[in-house]
Amino acid sequence: MAAINFRTETDFIGEKQIPADSLFGIHSLRAQENFPDSGRFITEWYCAMGTVKKACYLTAKSFFEKLENHPEGKSFSIKKPAKNILDLLISASTDVAEGKHFNHFIVPSISGGAGTSINMNVNEIIANRALQIGGFRPGGYGVIDPVEHANIFQSTNDVVPTALKLAALVLLQVLENNINELRQKIEPLEKNHSYHLRSAYTQMQEAVPTSFGRLFGTYCDALSRDWWRISRCSERLKVVNLGGSAIGSGIAVPRFFIMEASRTLQEISGLPLTRGENLFDVTANFDILAEVHGILKAHAVNLEKMVSDMRLLSSDICGAQELSIPRKQVGSSIMPGKINPVIPEFVIGCAHKVYSNDALIAQLSGQGCLELNAYLPVIGHALLESIKLLVSCNKTIADNLFNGLTIHTNRAMDNLLKSPSVVTALVQYIGYHKASELAAYMKQNQTDIICANHALKLIESERLNKILKPENLLKEGFTLNDLSI
Repeated sequence: MAAINFRTETDFIGEKQIPADSLFGIHSLRAQENFPDSGRFITEWYCAMGTVKKACYLTAKSFFEKLENHPEGKSFSIKKPAKNILDLLISASTDVAEGKHFNHFIVPSISGGAGTSINMNVNEIIANRALQIGGFRPGGYGVIDPVEHANIFQSTNDVVPTALKLAALVLLQVLENNINELRQKIEPLEKNHSYHLRSAYTQMQEAVPTSFGRLFGTYCDALSRDWWRISRCSERLKVVNLGGSAIGSGIAVPRFFIMEASRTLQEISGLPLTRGENLFDVTANFDILAEVHGILKAHAVNLEKMVSDMRLLSSDICGAQELSIPRKQVGSSIMPGKINPVIPEFVIGCAHKVYSNDALIAQLSGQGCLELNAYLPVIGHALLESIKLLVSCNKTIADNLFNGLTIHTNRAMDNLLKSPSVVTALVQYIGYHKASELAAYMKQNQTDIICANHALKLIESERLNKILKPENLLKEGFTLNDLSI
């Protein structure tokens, strides 16, 4: 086995030996040692960091070009990088934006320090990749430095949360599309089963007649609300603090950069990002993230309700099921032939993880102290994790639950006619007490409403048959004309 070569890197704490060809450096290695979490940082956040960094370098390049062309530009005393360095940084940050070199990002998903470790790992990757592009070896920080150059006019406190919002916006677009695709999968079920009757249930007891179409319609309307609410999240997340530096004051940052960086980021990302009017507020307060995640939680609630219904209606507890979900996996290593409702179980588990993330985000957003919130890494991870879980849930529900769902319409109709609850439809015709007599007879003799009425003769058979037609049972209330049926 070939020996691993190392390079020595130094910070004001001391020295570290770094594998010679690694794009990470001393700051990343210290973070890995300090935060021994095995969770992987979210790729979309990493890519967004590359996009934000690229916007910063493009803006810095424009600033120095304007300074160079200024009539008195040469007399200004400002430290600036050599002309080709920003071009190299732009190329390296493009790599990161495309997800390249992610194996060199070694900071775990959860870290302390308000995201400084995240920022520095990306800075080191960009600086060392820029060195490689320029024909130098990683670690040659005398040429391109992770702080002096890769972090030019930036702070962790504006770059990392801006990248988080960018990543969230990208993922929310995917979620919006998936919600629509799921709704489109359910809409035909609503239409095709509009008049296929079943018993409704309240408090897990048989209630009044309804249809499968109406059940699926409740899911479509809930998903429509979810889509609308999530589409509005961009209005909150689009406001960023890029250029605000450490606390929003823009200290050590050119005003040109403060004004232009967000606009540049908007151009290269294609997303409606905008600079906050009060950068101190955007830096210090995370209530926006708590608000957005609350909307994600509401969507998780709707998904859990939906799949819980499907699991219950298809369960063996229901006896002769009126609905069957697709058989996706062998359910037991000991019980032959057992099939479990793994898709609903997956979605329910994900929904509860989203609920947990919601509590975490709310509590840690409230832990922000004065000008900054130190818990950005865990808050950001929880937010993006929830979006990705919900994307997965929508996809598997559409592909593996509603695709192949079977409705046993004849069985459902037979069950409805045998259910004493169906007599509710006769109350306005024969009164509550006679309807109760009919229901009691049905229950006692385990017979359907047709046979029970034939025995008790409480209403004309022809009239009963008309009342029991789906179009009559599914009317919204009754009119005076209906009483003449």
